[in-house]
Amino acid sequence: MPLSEHEQRMLDQIEQALYAEDPKFANTVRQTNPTVHYKRWIIKASIGFVVGICVLMGGMILQQPVVGALGFIIMLACALLGLSGWRKGAGGQAAPAKGAKPARKEKPGMMHRFEERWRRRQEGDG
Repeated sequence: MPLSEHEQRMLDQIEQALYAEDPKFANTVRQTNPTVHYKRWIIKASIGFVVGICVLMGGMILQQPVVGALGFIIMLACALLGLSGWRKGAGGQAAPAKGAKPARKEKPGMMHRFEERWRRRQEGDG
């Protein structure tokens, strides 16, 4: 939904005030792309996942179940953080590009088929 004319003027005034007060910060904020933040998050999570594997393997080699469990927890946490960053940055909330193909229409599920059969039975009996 686009901004109203009044809201757009207020936003422009806030932006001008920000540039006047701290131009370096304003330029930094304007040039920052949120997907870059999430890509860094994914890279850090990947590195942490590898570290978790190393800790898990070290625990197995040293026959220390506590160290192995700690490695597994590190792996799990990094996997969740990485997937979350991927979903937020790349997958889930990205707007479709111009010229992109529309999303494929999914086939009706089992419940839809059951409801359709029920409806046909009700119409046939009446």
